[in-house]
Amino acid sequence: MWETYLVLSALLLILTVLPKIPSPHWIFRFPDFGKIQITYFTIITFILGFIVERTEYFWYLQGLLLAMIIFHGITLIKYTPLYKVKKHPRTENSSKKYHFISANVYQFNTEFDKFISLINRNKPEMFLTMESNGDWEKALQVVEKDYPYQHKVTLENTYGMHFYSKMEIENAKTHFFVADDIPSIEAHLKTEDGFEFVFFGVHPPPPSPTEEETSKERDGDLLSVAKRVKDIHKPVIVVGDFNNVAWSKSSILFRKTSHLIDPRVGHAFVSTFHAKSRLLRFPIDLMFHSEDIFIKDLKTLENFGSDHLPVYCEFFIDHHNDDQEERVEQADAEEIAEAEEIIEEGKKEDGERDAVVTED
Repeated sequence: MWETYLVLSALLLILTVLPKIPSPHWIFRFPDFGKIQITYFTIITFILGFIVERTEYFWYLQGLLLAMIIFHGITLIKYTPLYKVKKHPRTENSSKKYHFISANVYQFNTEFDKFISLINRNKPEMFLTMESNGDWEKALQVVEKDYPYQHKVTLENTYGMHFYSKMEIENAKTHFFVADDIPSIEAHLKTEDGFEFVFFGVHPPPPSPTEEETSKERDGDLLSVAKRVKDIHKPVIVVGDFNNVAWSKSSILFRKTSHLIDPRVGHAFVSTFHAKSRLLRFPIDLMFHSEDIFIKDLKTLENFGSDHLPVYCEFFIDHHNDDQEERVEQADAEEIAEAEEIIEEGKKEDGERDAVVTED
């Protein structure tokens, strides 16, 4: 039992320290994804310590585990209702409530009807699909009568992206910030009650042993979006499969560079991947918004056959409410320079992805 306790303590310490090492290699970036699970296992190991045979090093190890629990807890508590943030009711100056769904559909998922039923039940004013290829585009033609405005980036490399809207798309463009096969969508919309806003859909590649060796392309793509967002003088929503977690260094730099707000703070983790595992489910489908976007609800919906759960959001726009201004953090000169360097590194990285990806 002592040996198990010792091995677990050492492993948890390694997983806690690795993300603090400033390397883009996936080995150092991946433990950030499992911060919630690492915290749970650290608590379990701490409790286990009181039932093992004690040695002269026992209290040192327990003290180390307790310090790790506090270290992780200080970060994670911000993403729970225990961290209080001000609620913002709608006023006479606000827009109506609007809704969107963001879903990584998993390119090889053929349960199209389940997703279409999910859209028909929830009736969002807009929805974004990621990993949507030609088969998905064809399947979604049945909803186009209800969503007459669309912007489609059909790819077979698991990075296709489709945006459907009931409200008018005044202008839309596809960005390829760091690679010519990794798109981001920028759509300028106008609501029925006259409010304008910009919707960004993103899906950068993850650092992992099976995909990209480093996080350079992911971070470069996200920070390119942040740089673009900062120059837009309209309300902005950025949503998608970030292949990142909100507390990572690159996500924090994204938030500061873009001057956007993380709606998970004071709310919930909203974990999405993997859809079939509650224990190993990470919050990697993220959302950020400008200070005049107010979030009423943010949650996951039921699984429709993908490896990601879809994200559902209810929001309204209010240009006259400055209550969220204090939640906006801005990057300093050193962080801006760091973001520029990361963008350039992302552009130089060669992802070597296949144009057509098969499930085998």
